[in-house]
Amino acid sequence: MTRPDHTTSPDYSYEETFLAQGYRRVAGVDEVGRGPIAGPVTAAAVILDVDNIPDGIMDSKVVPDIRRRRLAREIRARALAVSVVHLSAAEVDELNIRMASCKAMLLAILSLDPPPDTVLIDGIDIPAELQIPAQALVKGDSKSLSVAAASIVAKVSRDKEMTRLAFHYPEYGWGHNVGYATKKHKAALQKYGPTRHHRRSFKPVIEVLATNSNAL
Repeated sequence: MTRPDHTTSPDYSYEETFLAQGYRRVAGVDEVGRGPIAGPVTAAAVILDVDNIPDGIMDSKVVPDIRRRRLAREIRARALAVSVVHLSAAEVDELNIRMASCKAMLLAILSLDPPPDTVLIDGIDIPAELQIPAQALVKGDSKSLSVAAASIVAKVSRDKEMTRLAFHYPEYGWGHNVGYATKKHKAALQKYGPTRHHRRSFKPVIEVLATNSNAL
C-alpha cells in the first residue's frame, strides 16, 4: 500500500482505504512511556466516528498540554470506541519494554467495544496474537488521524496516572517529569532509592540498586 509523504497533519486516508475494502471499524493504536524509568507503559486504541471527528487532532508530541487534554475529552466523547491499558513497571521488567508495549497495545485493541475489524498501529510492531488485519505505520501518529487520536488519549491518560502516583511519591517529581530520568528524578532516586513503580531493568535504576543502601 503506497501513500504520499505525510509531512504536515495526519489525515483519514489510511482509514478510508480500509473502509473502501469493506471494513467497517478501523482502530488506531499507539503507546506512550517506553523511555521513562518509572511508571507504566500505556497504550490506547480509538475508533473514530468518521462523521464526528474533533478538529485539531495531531501527534500528541506537538500538541500543547492544555489543548491535548481538551482533545482527549472530545475524542472520548465523540469516538465510536476508546480504550486505555496501563502495564506496570513490574510487567515492563518481566517482559522487556518492547514486549510490554506490544502486550499493552493488544489489550487495548481487545478492550474496544464495539470491536474493530482492522487496525492501524504506530511503529513497526504488530502483536503476534492479534487475530484481525493490521498495518504498522512508522510515525503513524503523524499520518493517521486514528493513530494520532490514540496517541493523545494515551499521553493524557499516562500523564494523569503519573500525577496520581506523584501524590504518593512527591520527592521524585513525577508530576513534572512523568517518570523520565531528569536530573531531579535521578537525584531523588540516589537519595531515597527506587519505589515499586521504578523499572528495575532500566540502567539508572540498575545503577542505584548496585550502589545505594536505600535501594530495596
